[in-house]
Amino acid sequence: MDWLLILVLFGVAFYQRGELRLLKQQIEGLEGSLEHVLHLLRMGRTAEPLPDEQPVPPMEREAAAPAAAKTVSVPSSVKLASAPPAPEEVEEVPPEDLDAPDLDEPRSGPRFALDFEDVFGRKLPIWAGGVTLAVTGVLAVRYSIEQGLLTQVVRVALSFLFGIGLLGAAEAAYRNADRVGDERVCQALAGAGLATLYAGFYLAGTQYALIGQTIAFLGLAGVTALAIALSYRFGLPSAVLGLVGGFAAPALVGSDEANLPLLALYLALVTGGLTQTGNRQRRPWLGLAALIGGLGWGGLLLTGSGFSALDIVALGLFFVLLGAILPAVMTTTRFEQPLRLASAAIASLQLAVLVNEGGYSPLTWGLYLLLASTLAWFGWRREDIRPGSAIAAAIGILLLGFWPSPDLVSFGLVLTALAAVFAGIPLLHLSRGTDHIVDRVTVAAVPSLLGLTTAASLWHLESPGLFQGMASAVLAIIPAAASKLLWRRGEPETLAVNLASASFLLALAADKLLPEWSMPIATGIIGIALVYLLRHRLLENSALASVGWLFAVVPVALLPGTDAGSSELMAIFRGMDAPDYLALLRWLVAGAPLAALAFFLKNRLPRSVAEFLAAIVLFCALAQVLPPIANAWLAGVMALGLRWKHSEREGAVLAFVLTTAMWALPPLGTWAEGGIGALSGDPFMLGDLPGLRETFGFILPFGLALAAARITTTRFTEITIPAYWAALPVGFIALHVLFKQIFAIETVTAFEQTGLAERTLFEALMLALAWGAATGMGRWKASPLLASILAALSLAHFAWFTGFWHNPLFAMQAVGQVPVANLALATFALAIGTLLSLRLWQPRLRRYIDAAVMALATLGAITLLRQIFASSYLPDDPMSQAEDLLRSLVAIVLAIVFLLIGSRRGERTWRVGSLVLMTGAAIKVFGFDTAGLEGLVQIASFLALGASLIGIGWFYSRQLRTVPDEQ
Repeated sequence: MDWLLILVLFGVAFYQRGELRLLKQQIEGLEGSLEHVLHLLRMGRTAEPLPDEQPVPPMEREAAAPAAAKTVSVPSSVKLASAPPAPEEVEEVPPEDLDAPDLDEPRSGPRFALDFEDVFGRKLPIWAGGVTLAVTGVLAVRYSIEQGLLTQVVRVALSFLFGIGLLGAAEAAYRNADRVGDERVCQALAGAGLATLYAGFYLAGTQYALIGQTIAFLGLAGVTALAIALSYRFGLPSAVLGLVGGFAAPALVGSDEANLPLLALYLALVTGGLTQTGNRQRRPWLGLAALIGGLGWGGLLLTGSGFSALDIVALGLFFVLLGAILPAVMTTTRFEQPLRLASAAIASLQLAVLVNEGGYSPLTWGLYLLLASTLAWFGWRREDIRPGSAIAAAIGILLLGFWPSPDLVSFGLVLTALAAVFAGIPLLHLSRGTDHIVDRVTVAAVPSLLGLTTAASLWHLESPGLFQGMASAVLAIIPAAASKLLWRRGEPETLAVNLASASFLLALAADKLLPEWSMPIATGIIGIALVYLLRHRLLENSALASVGWLFAVVPVALLPGTDAGSSELMAIFRGMDAPDYLALLRWLVAGAPLAALAFFLKNRLPRSVAEFLAAIVLFCALAQVLPPIANAWLAGVMALGLRWKHSEREGAVLAFVLTTAMWALPPLGTWAEGGIGALSGDPFMLGDLPGLRETFGFILPFGLALAAARITTTRFTEITIPAYWAALPVGFIALHVLFKQIFAIETVTAFEQTGLAERTLFEALMLALAWGAATGMGRWKASPLLASILAALSLAHFAWFTGFWHNPLFAMQAVGQVPVANLALATFALAIGTLLSLRLWQPRLRRYIDAAVMALATLGAITLLRQIFASSYLPDDPMSQAEDLLRSLVAIVLAIVFLLIGSRRGERTWRVGSLVLMTGAAIKVFGFDTAGLEGLVQIASFLALGASLIGIGWFYSRQLRTVPDEQ
């Protein structure tokens, strides 16, 4: 009882808080009215009658006022401190200034003044007296219990008599309101009487067991009904007691075996009565509190078990009342939408628990569908109710998915009912033009979720595929119809959602009704139809474009997931043993939506992406029936054809480049491995190269595709980058493999015999290509840059392999048996010719190239001299003294030749080179050659060297006098 008393006191204090707020507002309003009147009096203008004042009749006003003055009417509640100024003292104000308030004039008097004596002396004591009476009754009963003065029956009877007496006193005060002078007296007495009656039934039923639990409960319910009824007569305190006592009554009874139907009926009546009371008395918080209390009791009622059919019906109807009816009829402007959503969600969850506890019986499902139908009924004219229906739909679909082992008929009936209520009714709103955004989304989401739930359920049946597929196909009709209705509206987002839902359900139906291998075909057909349907709207809205892209990519994504997908993927990378035309059909149809997107899209980037993916799928499709070489060549030819006829199809060309690269990379890797070994000094054998089949079958088509590709970027400015520069290395590799077949070097011995000849021929061919590029060939214009690159590559090949790793002077490389006219002369002459060609194409490098020519000429002359003494393999025989002396002589002769060339051409580089070579020869002679000579040979050597040096010096000095220095 103590806590009940505390709740009553709390309610009284809450009510007094509201009364104080209302009193403050009234005082502020009166102050504002007074200020308005005073301002008008200062302005010399008659105040307009305020809403709460009594205007003076015209005849009386004329009789009471002088002819030159006007009377200002003042509310009766306002007392002026002084009289208005006399008419002759009123200052004349221009008419245009009459309506302008004096904003700069400070207001006089406080904004709010609390009458302490009125609040704490007149009003609060009345309520305190009522509460005191209630407490007095409780204390009297407690005292009688403690002292044993009265029997239990007498105590209870006195409590009832006291409560009834208080209610009678309240009625008497109400009837004699004129004498009492304050309505709070009857409110306090009524509140105290109701609290005492609650206490009496509590004592009689729970404490003393004088009456049965049912009678005690009915008594408490009667007091609650009385409190609700008296709230219309006595006001708020009775309503608060009805709210607190009504929901506390079942707990006060405390029966272990509650009658659920009776309890649900009682709670429904209490909740509904309090809600209606709140509506009638304009106290929306009362209905809100009642709804919260009802939902709380609903959760407590579900904690039991072993519900009978009658219990289920009672609880189900109670939840329908809480989730749909009461939130719809409640009149509240604060938290209205969150309240309805929360009520629908909580009631739906409670009903879902009831369905689960009831074993998913038709009765429990019927109650849930009753809730759904009730929400739909209220939402038919009120859009703000429809979000609650969407929440109930989501919970119902989840509940359907958790249904363990349903039979086909029951599942089908529930599925149909859920679809009809949660998707069919929003579709009707669409057709009538009374739809809300919730309807447009729900009509798309509910069928898809139901179809997905159906596809995941019924796994316990032997062959559920037919039912699942047919259900998905039928459900697809709803979003398809919604899409048709939305087609001409300006809402592409909801149209996209409904189109996606219909397409998804059709794909789901195909998955259940058709063989697994046909899924890419079925989804491909759906994608083609969808892209064609949206062909004119792909650029209008990103949502519609996203749907088109989604169902263009899905068929391709499904290909590897089928049983045949693994073997078809292997065919792309390894080739097929035999053509598979069914696989060809699967890949072609699956890629058709991407091709359609590439055809209909106009923007460069999305179109390029679509055609790139479509070309990839086309290559994979052809791999199912064509050998890898044929497929690679076909891809290369298609890349060239697109570059020639449809140069804007850059994405498709890039796709063909990548697909041919897939087959070309392994042989290119083989070549690269052998090339790396050759760069490190290992002979490049025929076995280190890819075969002719891989070269002509994969590397060459890859090069053709690269030659057709180009890349366009528009990030800063539009730049087109041709890819044929990347095709040149690939073409070079193919030609290199073909060239290596000429000598077919497979052993070290063969490399020693023909390695120098092979390299010389290869460098000669590269020089020939360089001259071809320099002069132009057919449609190819002359390109000195390309010619220089080829010549530099030839020279680098000579320097690295013949000059460094496999130099005939110290490596076993056959140069030939014939003196001078051998491979040594040919290879060095070719290298010097390459340098002179570079000198022609790159005149800015002339000095460096001349120095390199002189160095190669010197090295070549020494090599030829060595061949005379050592035959074909130069390192075989040791060098003799005569050969060593002849090297010095050759150097001196070459120095003279360089000097003559420099003098004749007027180029200082050659003259400086002559001096460098002569100086080196002199150092060699004096430091090394003559050190071991004796006698006349030594004298002759010095004589020849001296004469040569004198002659060269004289000739050089003469040239310096006659030829101007090169700048």
